[in-house]
Amino acid sequence: MTELKSPFRYDYVGSFLRPAAVKEARAKFAKNEITKEQLTEVENEEIKKLVEKQKAAGFHGLTDGEFRRSYWHLDFMWGFNGVGHEPTKTGLPFHGEAAMIDDTYLTGKISVDQHPFVEHFKFVKALEDENTVAKQTIPAPAQFLEQFIMPMALPNTNKYYPDVEELVEDIANGYKKVIRDLYDAGCRNIQLDDCSWGMCVDPHATAIFGTDEAGLQKIMEQLLAINNRAIEGAPEDLVINTHVCRGNFHSTYASSGAYDRVAEALFARENVSAYYLEFDDARSGGFEPLKSVSGDKKVVLGLITTKSPKLEDKEDVIKRIHEAAKYVPLDRLYLSPQCGFASCEIGNKLTEEEQWKKLALVKEIAEEVWGEEK
Repeated sequence: MTELKSPFRYDYVGSFLRPAAVKEARAKFAKNEITKEQLTEVENEEIKKLVEKQKAAGFHGLTDGEFRRSYWHLDFMWGFNGVGHEPTKTGLPFHGEAAMIDDTYLTGKISVDQHPFVEHFKFVKALEDENTVAKQTIPAPAQFLEQFIMPMALPNTNKYYPDVEELVEDIANGYKKVIRDLYDAGCRNIQLDDCSWGMCVDPHATAIFGTDEAGLQKIMEQLLAINNRAIEGAPEDLVINTHVCRGNFHSTYASSGAYDRVAEALFARENVSAYYLEFDDARSGGFEPLKSVSGDKKVVLGLITTKSPKLEDKEDVIKRIHEAAKYVPLDRLYLSPQCGFASCEIGNKLTEEEQWKKLALVKEIAEEVWGEEK
């Protein structure tokens, strides 16, 4: 390979099913039965094993599987000053199941000192070899903002930020610091995971955000602006991509809808290098909105689902790749699952063996469509 920059022709989003050892250690730590150091020891060992499996499977991007997190997004937010959390009593409504994730809210002004994810990155960075490179997944700034401007959160948020623009500025500045710290630690591949756009495409989006269509358009402009503001001025050799989906908890989803409503903002004007996009079922709509992808940006087609153990039909996936190529040239298309395998600690409803079979299929299809990498 000439250069190790994401996305790769066959790729994945980032999270992996947590091994039993990690789940058991985290449960013991929660009961004060082991120390933080003992928990970290277990996590370290299991992450090393995961990275070896990633390498053995032939993948070039390395992640820690998000083994040190309870949730794909909230643990990152908890690393900032001014953010508190507690166990939820109601959870969030997903299709057929409530996602029992911690209620997370503001306790003061947003700022960040030394974010723990930087040390997490360094651990994976040290495991790179000549064929692999570590990438760091973090929730997008828009996701961070959305957490505190949803209708149920606003009364508390307004105590600290009566002006949403001040909140946007503080979040964006916090991200700039974390991105710079990651860069200084050797990170050259960052992925911004973002469900905020997935909520905007839902038919009930105006009700979800407690507004009308004009208000939703304003919110979308805020989401676009905070993402671009946070990554503005990033080093030129730092690749920043984004992943967009509609929720991924225990094989359930939070929202549905095609990309049409967000295409002009997200695809045309968000200043990222590539989009990892959910396209694993009809809830994501067709490929036509991809015609809005601007410049030479890349698109990673999430055509393999992590929500089910059933393997996709290879020829069907290949056919869909060529359908997408009507809107984005084939050489700017890539392949991955639609999301991670365990966005939250509970994981999706498949086994570790089935997880690796999914990734093997991604690689097999990519090599058939684009040829083996040189």
